Amino acid sequence: MIGRRTAPPPDATIDESSGLQSFDDFELRLGDVMRGERATKGKSLLDVQRELKIKASYIAAIENADPSAFETPGFVSGYVRSYARYLGLDPDWAFDQFCREGQFEVTHGLGPITGPGKSKPKKPDGAVRSTVSRDPFENPNTPFAPHAEPFFSRVEPGALGSLSVLVLLVAGIGYGGWSVLQQMQKVQLTPVDQTPGVVAEVDPLAPAGTVEAPTETAGLEAPPADVMDRLYRPQALEVPVLTARDGPISTIDPRAVGTLKDAAPAPEAPVIADAAPPAPEETAPPVKVVEDAPQQVVMFAVEPAWVRVRSADGTVLFEKILDAGEQYVLPQTEEPPTLRAGNAGSVYFMVAGETYGPAGSGGAVVKNVALGPEALTGAYALADLSADRALASVVASLDGAVPQE
Repeated sequence: MIGRRTAPPPDATIDESSGLQSFDDFELRLGDVMRGERATKGKSLLDVQRELKIKASYIAAIENADPSAFETPGFVSGYVRSYARYLGLDPDWAFDQFCREGQFEVTHGLGPITGPGKSKPKKPDGAVRSTVSRDPFENPNTPFAPHAEPFFSRVEPGALGSLSVLVLLVAGIGYGGWSVLQQMQKVQLTPVDQTPGVVAEVDPLAPAGTVEAPTETAGLEAPPADVMDRLYRPQALEVPVLTARDGPISTIDPRAVGTLKDAAPAPEAPVIADAAPPAPEETAPPVKVVEDAPQQVVMFAVEPAWVRVRSADGTVLFEKILDAGEQYVLPQTEEPPTLRAGNAGSVYFMVAGETYGPAGSGGAVVKNVALGPEALTGAYALADLSADRALASVVASLDGAVPQE
C-alpha cells in the first residue's frame, strides 16, 4: 500500500551521525559562485575585460582565488570588489572569501583592520603552494582565448591548382623566349665548293714599306690612273653666252631672233579692193528678268496727328505723333500694312509723286486703312493743292526731300 508521507513524531530523534547531508550542507567556493553569476549574465572573460577594463587573466585569478597571478598585490582588493559589484555580489563578502581561500593577507587600509589581539592567519601545516603558473593565457587550450589558425588551413585546394597552372605558364613562356634567343645567336657555317684564292702574301716580320707587290690576282685588272682622275674631277660649269643689244626691246623681231627665227612666216591676209563696209549688227533688246519695283508710299501730316502702322502679322512698325511737314516712308512688304490715325483730316499720302487724301474728315479717327499703292489710289482722290495753301507748302517742301525712284 502506498502511504502518504507524514511528519515524524515530535518525540522522534534524528541521528546526525548517519552521514546524510542536505544541499545546503555543501560549501560553495567563491569561484563557483562568481562563475555561476557570470554565466547567468551570459558574459565571457573577454566581455568582462572589455567592460571593466580588467585583464581577463586577473578575472580568472579572482575566480580561482589565486593572488599570485597579480603583478601588484595592492590592487587585488579593488579588482575583487569591482568584479563582485559587477556580478551583483557583496564586495566585502567576496573579498573575505578571496582572502580565506587564497590565503591572501591585506597590508593596507582597504581590508579589515587587524588589532593587537588578532593574529594573522597562518598557512596550514603541510600546505605547499603550487609553483605552476595559473595564468589562463599561458595555457594554449584556454577556452575563451582565440586560437591562431594554421597557415595551410587558409589555403584553398582550388588556389593550388590555379597557382600551379600560372607557374607552368610562366615557365613555358620563359623557356620559349630562351629557345628563340639561342636560335638567333646560333651561327651556322655552310661549306662552299670554290676555294678562296690568295690575293697577297704579307710577311708579318717584314718592316713597314717593304711589302712586295701581289704576285697573284683573282683575275682582276687594276684600273688606269686617268680613269679615277676623270671620275673624281670636278665638272666645269658652262659659261652663258651673252649677246649685246643696243636698241629697245620693241625693235626685236621674234621671227629673226630666238627659237622662232627658223619658223615659216605667217601668210598675210589678202586685201580685197572696193569691198563694201560690213552692215551693222542688229542688237536685240535686253531681256527683263526681274519684276518692276513697287511704287513707294510716303505718309505725311499737315498738322500734328497721331499715327500707328501695323504689318500684316500685327507687328507695330511705326507709332508716333507726326508734326506738321513730317513724313514717314512706308517699307516695302509682301502684304501692305494698315494704318490707324487720329486727326485723320491732316494725314495725306504721296504715291509716285502724286498726293492723295486726306485719310479722313477733320479730327476723326480712322483704322484698318490699307497702305498699298493700289489701295490708296483706288480709295482716295487726288488732293487739290490750290484749295489748301498749307498742303501746297508742305508738298513743295517734300518734293525735294522724297527720293525719286
